[in-house]
Amino acid sequence: MSNSASILTFIIVSFCFALILIMKKDTLPSGFKRPLAILAIVMVVFSFTLIVYSFFSLGTGT
Repeated sequence: MSNSASILTFIIVSFCFALILIMKKDTLPSGFKRPLAILAIVMVVFSFTLIVYSFFSLGTGT
């Protein structure tokens, strides 16, 4: 699998994970809500960083 496909897969997974946490926040046990929310925030921020990096490296060809 190429590097761009791996990045795209991670971006899709992180946004889906955050969306599922938002949709199912009432059914999660209270002990898991905070760590999962922090993990989702970290993953989404890293995804945005990868998106910005991909836009900047788009013209380099590497």
